[in-house]
Amino acid sequence: MDRVNDSEVQSCIERALQRRFHSWQPLSGGMISQVLRVELADGESIVAKVGDGGHDLTIEAYMLRYLRQHSGLPAPAVLYANANLLLMEFVEGRIEWEGDALRHLGELLARCHQVTSPAYGLERDTLIGPLHQPNPQMPSWIAFFREQRLLYMIGVARESGELPAELERRLLRLADQLERYLFEPAKPALIHGDMWKTNVIVRDGRVAGIIDPALYYGHNEMELAYMTLFNGTGPEFFNAYTDQIVIEDDFFRTRRHIYNLYPLLIHLVIFGARFLQPLHETLEQVGT
Repeated sequence: MDRVNDSEVQSCIERALQRRFHSWQPLSGGMISQVLRVELADGESIVAKVGDGGHDLTIEAYMLRYLRQHSGLPAPAVLYANANLLLMEFVEGRIEWEGDALRHLGELLARCHQVTSPAYGLERDTLIGPLHQPNPQMPSWIAFFREQRLLYMIGVARESGELPAELERRLLRLADQLERYLFEPAKPALIHGDMWKTNVIVRDGRVAGIIDPALYYGHNEMELAYMTLFNGTGPEFFNAYTDQIVIEDDFFRTRRHIYNLYPLLIHLVIFGARFLQPLHETLEQVGT
Protein backbone atom coordinates (compact mmCIF):
# COMPACT_ATOMS: atom_id res chain seq x y z
CA MET A 1 0.00 0.00 0.00
CA ASP A 2 1.28 3.44 -0.86
CA ARG A 3 0.68 4.78 2.59
CA VAL A 4 3.59 2.82 4.12
CA ASN A 5 5.95 4.86 1.92
CA ASP A 6 4.57 8.04 3.35
CA SER A 7 6.97 9.76 5.72
CA GLU A 8 3.93 11.03 7.60
CA VAL A 9 3.34 7.52 9.01
CA GLN A 10 6.97 7.27 10.12
CA SER A 11 6.72 10.67 11.73
CA CYS A 12 3.53 9.66 13.54
CA ILE A 13 5.25 6.56 14.96
CA GLU A 14 8.19 8.67 16.15
CA ARG A 15 5.93 11.28 17.73
CA ALA A 16 3.76 8.68 19.43
CA LEU A 17 6.67 6.76 20.95
CA GLN A 18 9.25 9.54 21.23
CA ARG A 19 11.72 7.16 19.59
CA ARG A 20 13.44 7.07 16.23
CA PHE A 21 12.14 4.92 13.38
CA HIS A 22 14.55 2.66 11.45
CA SER A 23 12.66 0.38 9.02
CA TRP A 24 9.59 -1.81 8.49
CA GLN A 25 8.48 -4.95 6.73
CA PRO A 26 4.99 -6.37 6.04
CA LEU A 27 3.47 -9.08 8.22
CA SER A 28 0.64 -11.42 7.25
CA GLY A 29 -2.94 -10.67 8.26
CA GLY A 30 -4.55 -7.28 8.53
CA MET A 31 -8.03 -7.62 7.03
CA ILE A 32 -8.95 -4.05 7.97
CA SER A 33 -5.46 -2.55 7.93
CA GLN A 34 -1.91 -3.17 6.81
CA VAL A 35 0.23 -4.89 9.42
CA LEU A 36 3.93 -4.04 9.69
CA ARG A 37 6.85 -5.12 11.81
CA VAL A 38 8.58 -1.86 12.68
CA GLU A 39 12.23 -1.79 13.68
CA LEU A 40 13.11 1.16 15.86
CA ALA A 41 16.55 2.75 15.85
CA ASP A 42 17.34 1.30 19.29
CA GLY A 43 16.83 -2.24 17.93
CA GLU A 44 13.41 -2.99 19.43
CA SER A 45 10.64 -4.37 17.21
CA ILE A 46 6.98 -3.36 17.47
CA VAL A 47 3.89 -4.02 15.35
CA ALA A 48 2.07 -1.22 13.55
CA LYS A 49 -1.37 -1.47 12.01
CA VAL A 50 -2.02 1.29 9.51
CA GLY A 51 -5.67 1.87 8.65
CA ASP A 52 -7.28 3.38 5.58
CA GLY A 53 -9.91 5.44 7.37
CA GLY A 54 -12.62 2.81 6.91
CA HIS A 55 -12.41 1.37 10.42
CA ASP A 56 -11.49 2.87 13.76
CA LEU A 57 -8.41 1.09 15.12
CA THR A 58 -9.10 2.40 18.62
CA ILE A 59 -11.77 -0.34 18.80
CA GLU A 60 -9.11 -3.02 18.45
CA ALA A 61 -6.91 -1.19 20.96
CA TYR A 62 -9.82 -1.16 23.42
CA MET A 63 -10.35 -4.92 23.01
CA LEU A 64 -6.67 -5.77 23.46
CA ARG A 65 -6.47 -3.66 26.60
CA TYR A 66 -9.67 -5.22 27.93
CA LEU A 67 -8.29 -8.73 27.42
CA ARG A 68 -5.01 -7.85 29.15
CA GLN A 69 -6.86 -6.35 32.10
CA HIS A 70 -9.61 -8.93 32.56
CA SER A 71 -8.89 -12.27 30.90
CA GLY A 72 -5.37 -13.48 31.59
CA LEU A 73 -4.94 -14.10 27.86
CA PRO A 74 -1.51 -12.92 26.60
CA ALA A 75 -2.76 -10.08 24.40
CA PRO A 76 0.04 -7.79 23.21
CA ALA A 77 0.42 -4.47 25.01
CA VAL A 78 -0.97 -1.45 23.19
CA LEU A 79 1.65 1.29 22.91
CA TYR A 80 -0.42 3.87 21.04
CA ALA A 81 -3.70 4.07 19.15
CA ASN A 82 -5.70 6.49 17.08
CA ALA A 83 -8.32 5.84 14.42
CA ASN A 84 -5.79 5.01 11.71
CA LEU A 85 -2.71 3.82 13.58
CA LEU A 86 -2.28 1.11 16.21
CA LEU A 87 1.13 0.39 17.74
CA MET A 88 1.58 -2.82 19.71
CA GLU A 89 4.16 -4.97 21.40
CA PHE A 90 5.78 -7.42 18.97
CA VAL A 91 5.32 -11.05 20.05
CA GLU A 92 7.93 -13.45 18.73
CA GLY A 93 6.63 -16.84 17.62
CA ARG A 94 4.74 -18.69 14.94
CA ILE A 95 1.30 -20.10 14.16
CA GLU A 96 0.99 -23.61 15.57
CA TRP A 97 -2.21 -25.56 16.22
CA GLU A 98 -1.10 -28.81 17.84
CA GLY A 99 0.26 -30.60 20.89
CA ASP A 100 1.45 -28.62 23.89
CA ALA A 101 0.32 -25.33 22.40
CA LEU A 102 -3.27 -26.59 22.10
CA ARG A 103 -3.24 -27.86 25.65
CA HIS A 104 -2.00 -24.49 26.88
CA LEU A 105 -4.67 -22.74 24.81
CA GLY A 106 -7.34 -24.94 26.40
CA GLU A 107 -6.12 -23.95 29.86
CA LEU A 108 -6.03 -20.25 28.98
CA LEU A 109 -9.47 -20.13 27.38
CA ALA A 110 -11.09 -22.06 30.22
CA ARG A 111 -9.78 -19.44 32.64
CA CYS A 112 -10.92 -16.63 30.35
CA HIS A 113 -14.41 -18.14 30.14
CA GLN A 114 -14.70 -18.05 33.91
CA VAL A 115 -14.57 -14.24 33.80
CA THR A 116 -18.18 -13.09 33.99
CA SER A 117 -20.47 -10.08 33.78
CA PRO A 118 -24.04 -9.21 34.86
CA ALA A 119 -25.25 -9.27 31.23
CA TYR A 120 -24.54 -10.62 27.77
CA GLY A 121 -22.90 -8.21 25.35
CA LEU A 122 -20.39 -5.55 26.29
CA GLU A 123 -20.15 -1.93 27.30
CA ARG A 124 -19.56 -0.99 23.66
CA ASP A 125 -19.90 -2.40 20.16
CA THR A 126 -16.86 -4.05 18.62
CA LEU A 127 -15.71 -5.47 15.28
CA ILE A 128 -15.30 -9.00 13.96
CA GLY A 129 -12.86 -8.76 11.07
CA PRO A 130 -14.05 -5.79 9.04
CA LEU A 131 -17.69 -6.10 10.18
CA HIS A 132 -19.55 -4.22 12.89
CA GLN A 133 -20.51 -6.37 15.89
CA PRO A 134 -23.33 -5.01 18.07
CA ASN A 135 -23.12 -5.71 21.79
CA PRO A 136 -26.14 -4.20 23.59
CA GLN A 137 -26.22 -5.61 27.09
CA MET A 138 -29.09 -8.08 27.55
CA PRO A 139 -30.14 -10.44 30.37
CA SER A 140 -30.96 -13.42 28.11
CA TRP A 141 -28.34 -15.32 26.11
CA ILE A 142 -30.85 -16.85 23.70
CA ALA A 143 -32.37 -13.44 22.97
CA PHE A 144 -28.91 -11.93 22.53
CA PHE A 145 -27.78 -14.67 20.17
CA ARG A 146 -31.00 -14.50 18.18
CA GLU A 147 -31.13 -10.71 17.80
CA GLN A 148 -27.53 -9.51 17.93
CA ARG A 149 -25.76 -12.41 16.26
CA LEU A 150 -27.97 -14.59 14.05
CA LEU A 151 -30.65 -12.13 12.89
CA TYR A 152 -28.22 -9.23 12.72
CA MET A 153 -25.78 -11.12 10.48
CA ILE A 154 -28.60 -12.52 8.34
CA GLY A 155 -29.49 -8.89 7.67
CA VAL A 156 -25.90 -7.98 6.81
CA ALA A 157 -25.68 -10.97 4.46
CA ARG A 158 -28.97 -10.00 2.81
CA GLU A 159 -27.76 -6.44 2.25
CA SER A 160 -24.50 -7.77 0.78
CA GLY A 161 -26.46 -9.61 -1.91
CA GLU A 162 -24.79 -12.92 -1.03
CA LEU A 163 -27.70 -14.61 0.80
CA PRO A 164 -30.28 -16.44 -1.38
CA ALA A 165 -33.90 -16.00 -0.31
CA GLU A 166 -34.49 -19.73 0.26
CA LEU A 167 -31.49 -20.01 2.57
CA GLU A 168 -32.59 -16.88 4.42
CA ARG A 169 -36.02 -18.42 5.03
CA ARG A 170 -34.41 -21.53 6.52
CA LEU A 171 -32.22 -19.43 8.80
CA LEU A 172 -35.18 -17.33 9.93
CA ARG A 173 -37.20 -20.45 10.75
CA LEU A 174 -34.36 -21.68 12.92
CA ALA A 175 -34.06 -18.29 14.62
CA ASP A 176 -37.72 -18.61 15.65
CA GLN A 177 -37.07 -22.03 17.20
CA LEU A 178 -33.85 -21.48 19.15
CA GLU A 179 -35.48 -22.36 22.47
CA ARG A 180 -35.82 -25.95 21.17
CA TYR A 181 -32.05 -26.30 20.94
CA LEU A 182 -30.30 -23.77 23.20
CA PHE A 183 -30.36 -23.12 26.92
CA GLU A 184 -29.59 -20.20 29.19
CA PRO A 185 -26.09 -20.57 30.71
CA ALA A 186 -25.56 -20.08 34.42
CA LYS A 187 -23.68 -16.83 33.69
CA PRO A 188 -22.12 -14.87 30.84
CA ALA A 189 -18.54 -15.76 29.88
CA LEU A 190 -15.90 -13.45 28.46
CA ILE A 191 -15.02 -14.78 25.01
CA HIS A 192 -12.31 -13.71 22.60
CA GLY A 193 -14.82 -13.96 19.75
CA ASP A 194 -12.49 -14.81 16.85
CA MET A 195 -10.36 -17.60 18.21
CA TRP A 196 -8.74 -19.08 15.14
CA LYS A 197 -5.25 -20.41 14.47
CA THR A 198 -4.02 -17.27 12.73
CA ASN A 199 -4.80 -15.31 15.90
CA VAL A 200 -2.66 -17.46 18.20
CA ILE A 201 1.12 -16.97 18.39
CA VAL A 202 3.12 -19.86 19.83
CA ARG A 203 6.66 -19.99 21.14
CA ASP A 204 8.34 -23.10 22.59
CA GLY A 205 5.04 -25.01 22.78
CA ARG A 206 3.27 -22.27 24.77
CA VAL A 207 0.81 -19.60 23.72
CA ALA A 208 2.86 -16.40 23.70
CA GLY A 209 0.29 -14.06 22.16
CA ILE A 210 -3.40 -13.88 21.24
CA ILE A 211 -4.43 -11.17 18.79
CA ASP A 212 -7.38 -9.79 16.78
CA PRO A 213 -10.18 -10.19 19.35
CA ALA A 214 -13.88 -9.67 18.68
CA LEU A 215 -14.79 -9.86 22.32
CA TYR A 216 -18.03 -9.74 24.29
CA TYR A 217 -19.73 -11.69 27.07
CA GLY A 218 -21.64 -14.65 25.70
CA HIS A 219 -22.01 -18.40 26.07
CA ASN A 220 -18.63 -20.12 26.20
CA GLU A 221 -19.99 -22.65 23.69
CA MET A 222 -20.06 -19.90 21.06
CA GLU A 223 -16.27 -19.74 21.18
CA LEU A 224 -15.84 -23.50 21.33
CA ALA A 225 -18.10 -23.99 18.31
CA TYR A 226 -15.96 -21.73 16.13
CA MET A 227 -12.92 -23.76 17.10
CA THR A 228 -14.49 -26.91 15.59
CA LEU A 229 -14.98 -25.28 12.17
CA PHE A 230 -12.76 -26.04 9.16
CA ASN A 231 -10.91 -28.98 10.78
CA GLY A 232 -10.18 -26.82 13.82
CA THR A 233 -8.55 -27.79 17.09
CA GLY A 234 -7.60 -31.31 18.04
CA PRO A 235 -8.50 -33.29 21.18
CA GLU A 236 -5.59 -31.80 23.13
CA PHE A 237 -7.43 -28.49 23.35
CA PHE A 238 -10.74 -29.95 24.50
CA ASN A 239 -9.10 -32.33 26.98
CA ALA A 240 -7.31 -29.45 28.68
CA TYR A 241 -10.40 -27.24 28.56
CA THR A 242 -12.68 -29.85 30.15
CA ASP A 243 -10.29 -30.24 33.05
CA GLN A 244 -11.79 -26.91 34.17
CA ILE A 245 -15.18 -26.60 32.41
CA VAL A 246 -17.49 -29.47 31.43
CA ILE A 247 -18.73 -29.58 27.82
CA GLU A 248 -22.02 -31.43 27.34
CA ASP A 249 -22.42 -33.99 24.56
CA ASP A 250 -25.32 -32.04 23.04
CA PHE A 251 -22.88 -29.25 22.25
CA PHE A 252 -21.04 -31.46 19.78
CA ARG A 253 -24.21 -33.07 18.39
CA THR A 254 -26.35 -29.97 17.87
CA ARG A 255 -25.52 -26.66 19.47
CA ARG A 256 -22.14 -26.13 17.84
CA HIS A 257 -23.80 -26.24 14.42
CA ILE A 258 -26.26 -23.53 15.42
CA TYR A 259 -23.55 -21.31 16.85
CA ASN A 260 -21.38 -21.75 13.77
CA LEU A 261 -24.04 -20.18 11.59
CA TYR A 262 -22.77 -16.80 12.81
CA PRO A 263 -19.13 -17.18 11.65
CA LEU A 264 -20.30 -18.88 8.45
CA LEU A 265 -22.54 -15.91 7.65
CA ILE A 266 -19.58 -13.61 8.35
CA HIS A 267 -17.45 -15.64 5.93
CA LEU A 268 -20.26 -15.46 3.36
CA VAL A 269 -20.34 -11.66 3.60
CA ILE A 270 -16.57 -11.28 3.40
CA PHE A 271 -15.56 -14.09 1.03
CA GLY A 272 -18.68 -14.78 -0.99
CA ALA A 273 -20.63 -17.71 -2.40
CA ARG A 274 -18.21 -20.52 -1.56
CA PHE A 275 -19.63 -20.42 1.97
CA LEU A 276 -23.21 -21.14 0.83
CA GLN A 277 -22.65 -24.90 0.84
CA PRO A 278 -21.20 -24.96 4.39
CA LEU A 279 -24.27 -22.99 5.53
CA HIS A 280 -26.62 -25.51 3.89
CA GLU A 281 -24.72 -28.43 5.38
CA THR A 282 -24.72 -26.87 8.85
CA LEU A 283 -28.49 -26.35 8.74
CA GLU A 284 -28.91 -29.99 7.71
CA GLN A 285 -26.93 -31.02 10.79
CA VAL A 286 -29.57 -29.28 12.89
CA GLY A 287 -32.38 -30.82 10.85
CA THR A 288 -33.66 -27.51 9.49
